[in-house]
Amino acid sequence: MAKGLLTSPYQLDDAQVAFYQKHRYIKLRQVLDAQTLDHYGKAISRIVAEASAGEKPLDQRDTYGKAFLQVFNLWTLDDTCRELVCSPRLGQIAACLMGTRGVRLYHDQALFKEGGGGITPWHADQYYWPLDSDKTITAWIPLQAVPLEMGPLEFSAGSHTIVQGREMAIGDASEKAIGDRLRVTDFPHVIEPFELGEVSFHSGWVFHRAGANQTHQTRKVMTIIYMDSEMRLKSPENDNQRNDWNTWCPGARVGECIDTPLNPVIWRGPVLERV
Repeated sequence: MAKGLLTSPYQLDDAQVAFYQKHRYIKLRQVLDAQTLDHYGKAISRIVAEASAGEKPLDQRDTYGKAFLQVFNLWTLDDTCRELVCSPRLGQIAACLMGTRGVRLYHDQALFKEGGGGITPWHADQYYWPLDSDKTITAWIPLQAVPLEMGPLEFSAGSHTIVQGREMAIGDASEKAIGDRLRVTDFPHVIEPFELGEVSFHSGWVFHRAGANQTHQTRKVMTIIYMDSEMRLKSPENDNQRNDWNTWCPGARVGECIDTPLNPVIWRGPVLERV
């Protein structure tokens, strides 16, 4: 039953696609159901627990370390996680929102913000990515409902047009500098809870953050990063992009399509039917 939902299409309408194209983020309701989230959440939670055993206590970590427990490329570690990450349902949504004929996997990551965990500072993901276009999108998939006090993802709607701050890695400096810049713009700062089954999608250059988890419950989130299926590798502009090249698309060549065993095509075909 859970796997069946992942192969069925999700109907988007023209207004939703237009909203994403303007703001470069969108939250979509009922993308997944409780049964699906429970099934895949158990597998994800098990892997995160195994990977984070022996992690330092929160008060001994830096700002980034306090933000969440982080595990990458679960799809290569577990067949159940692979079903979720390689889901045609999610891939179709990503392609339709971006307006591409297909999407390829960049990588996935679990982001578990522990009870009492700190903020996720303002940042733009694509600072880290050696990709030659902005046809990138991240699905942010809470494995439970996320009330405001648990630290849901926040967006500066439309901020993908801002160039200042794109050169900053995530951390204390980015939280202050990008936050100060956004306060003097007209871009709406969107802070909303997530219902069970609600999934957000955001582009690589839109600025976003998350508040601290003020509860005693872990905020469990799975993320999947997609790129245009025809995405080409660009020459890295910083050490983080060089590291991403070697880690997430080893063997890819500058100027060529990123077609490696770690970057499979998740979905390709006509644009998702809309109503």
